[in-house]
Amino acid sequence: MPRNETVLLENVRIVQRNFAGKEGPYNNEGERNFLVLLDDEIADQMLEDGWLIKRFKVEDENGDRQAFLQVKVFYGLYPPRINMITARGRTPIHEDEIELLDWVDIRSVDVVLRPNNWSINGKTGKKAYLKTMYITIEEDPLDSKYADRDELPTRGGRVD
Repeated sequence: MPRNETVLLENVRIVQRNFAGKEGPYNNEGERNFLVLLDDEIADQMLEDGWLIKRFKVEDENGDRQAFLQVKVFYGLYPPRINMITARGRTPIHEDEIELLDWVDIRSVDVVLRPNNWSINGKTGKKAYLKTMYITIEEDPLDSKYADRDELPTRGGRVD
């Protein structure tokens, strides 16, 4: 993978989603992020190129530790483009709607990451920032059954 270029990862699994930016034991309030799980070959390539690849402390049944990359979702100078894919088509997800991605059932995720090069105390590396994401939703059977029905506006009060 060339230095200083974006990285495309297709059909990846994401975990520890925090699109809402809620404060937690590993997160400051307002910091949106998620983890991308990586296979060993891709993780080794990205690590060699300077990306901040880590591994979970817990080993799996084979004695391996899963590699991952934390991805920041930041709406600043370069806001990400995020699209949710359903049977109805593609829906752009904007900053004020992004927290819904914390709760959806995901079938697959494709992402483009952009690097942010850092240097602290003689150490250097690349943090990952989300550039583009297509997230395909695992839809509920009833959503699929009624997908062709038009949505009606919600009204308060009685309906006669």
